[in-house]
Amino acid sequence: MLGINGLELVVLAIIAVVVLGPERLPEYAAQLARLVKGLRRMATGAREQLREEVGPELDEVDWRKLDPRQYDPRRIIKEALLDDIEDVFKPVSEGAPKPVAAAAPGAAALASPRPAVTVPIGPRLEAGQAAPYDLEAT
Repeated sequence: MLGINGLELVVLAIIAVVVLGPERLPEYAAQLARLVKGLRRMATGAREQLREEVGPELDEVDWRKLDPRQYDPRRIIKEALLDDIEDVFKPVSEGAPKPVAAAAPGAAALASPRPAVTVPIGPRLEAGQAAPYDLEAT
């Protein structure tokens, strides 16, 4: 309730009794109650009007995903970059050749935990075979 704890509410009530006096306090309390009821009624009406205009799609929205406190630009950029890298380094087929790396003694501790990835460049040409040439591409 507006960030007011119990002790602060008691202090405000005591100040209200002293400032307003016991004669006018019930009148102001009744006005405050009417104001709160009116505000609740307006909020409920606005919520119902929005639900009528938007329709049942409003209930299907996951509001937690749209919470700005969940927005972390570093995480979003990292996920986007990793998705692009994974698409580039997908193997063409399961039978793709695996690279063989010659390691020096003691280099196992310095080796990367990620496996090496080969990227196919294209079909291999036989010795003496000319590379394909496209006249329209140049």
